Amino acid sequence: MSLPTLAIVGRPNVGKSTIFNRIVGTRQAIVEDTPGVTRDRLYGRATWLAREFAVIDTGGIDIGDAPLVTQITEQAEVAIQEADVILFIVNVENGVTDADERVAQILYRADKPVVLAVNKVDNAERRNDVFDYYSLGFGEPLPLSGTHGIGLGDVLDAVFANFPEEEDNEDDDSIKFSLIGRPNVGKSSLVNAILGENRVIVSDMEGTTRDAIDTKFSANDADFTMIDTAGLRKRGKVYEATEKYSVLRAMRAIDRSDVVLMVLNAEEGIREQDKRVAGYAHEAGRAIIIVVNKWDTIEKDNHTMADFENLIRSEFQYLDYAPIVFVSAKTHQRLTNLPALILQAAENQSRRIQSSVLNDVLNEALLVTPTPTVNGKRLRIYYMTQVAIKPPTFVVFVNDPDLLHFSYQRFLINQLRDTFDFTGTPIHLIARSRQ
Repeated sequence: MSLPTLAIVGRPNVGKSTIFNRIVGTRQAIVEDTPGVTRDRLYGRATWLAREFAVIDTGGIDIGDAPLVTQITEQAEVAIQEADVILFIVNVENGVTDADERVAQILYRADKPVVLAVNKVDNAERRNDVFDYYSLGFGEPLPLSGTHGIGLGDVLDAVFANFPEEEDNEDDDSIKFSLIGRPNVGKSSLVNAILGENRVIVSDMEGTTRDAIDTKFSANDADFTMIDTAGLRKRGKVYEATEKYSVLRAMRAIDRSDVVLMVLNAEEGIREQDKRVAGYAHEAGRAIIIVVNKWDTIEKDNHTMADFENLIRSEFQYLDYAPIVFVSAKTHQRLTNLPALILQAAENQSRRIQSSVLNDVLNEALLVTPTPTVNGKRLRIYYMTQVAIKPPTFVVFVNDPDLLHFSYQRFLINQLRDTFDFTGTPIHLIARSRQ
């Protein structure tokens, strides 16, 4: 199911990144008291009223001579296109500025619900100043303190009042997967080859896919829904080949997927953008398969495939659980392997292990490699149980969670992988005090 999406927009230095951090509950955005410090659009997920939603933090929208203004404006316009609701942030300390008016003009054209929040209302004396912002034409301005979190609940209530109703997808038990990768790695060609028909326009120009396409098909006695990432409708100063835009669309597709096919271009190797998108899929807990496309174009010897696989494992060390398949959309080489790999990854992502069996594995692991001692205090692990799937999530009850070092956590995860088939899926391991 596609998450409802909130875009936070406003001119520079009104506190957008602080509010983004408040909403998603982490410090994903760099916060600095300098206009225009947010260089990239940032994407996160949050929960309000037991419903999950996506949040986009933009750079400021401005029309002036400040550095990066053009890029920041483009980012914001793209985010506006992607949003279901726009949170327009202004700053009570400055009053209504010309830049606020310019942002308002952009939002008028967006034809999306807009919630207006007046930030930095940190005390009751400033609340009367909020009424000045009625002049922007977006209804009641809501007072907010991003630093202290005051008023955030009222703002999110207003946002949720404008979100679309939740879709009922209970009858759809198909395996949902997406093809993620940089422009021109061959995603559309792979879609066509997998389906055996010309479902998507294919071009050598980067960024030519126009619309999001969900396609259902059956293979290996299973039902699948293929989520193809969309390109960009050319509008204003936003261009189809915008790299950051493709990252945003990939992240939204990942949120809708059970399994992610990370598509690499064998001719071009691995780029930084590949790592960003793969890292998001990993952190989101999605099952992952690495697909190296255009393998037919590579001159090979007996070591070519092994060398390329070693490169992938070196660059994506955190994806050691992800299978790698070398394919060609043009010649259909190994494409028949993909449905089985997707099915296997989806099943492993939903695998449940009985607590009694888990603790047998745990006890054997403790005998092989005893728990470490930190500052004279030994880690003691009492019990392990599985608490969730998609991804498989395990809790170990210990005497002190701070004693479970990353290296020993990694050891326990490897023991689980050696005993059970978790190919293709990340594993989350959480330490909790027995008390």
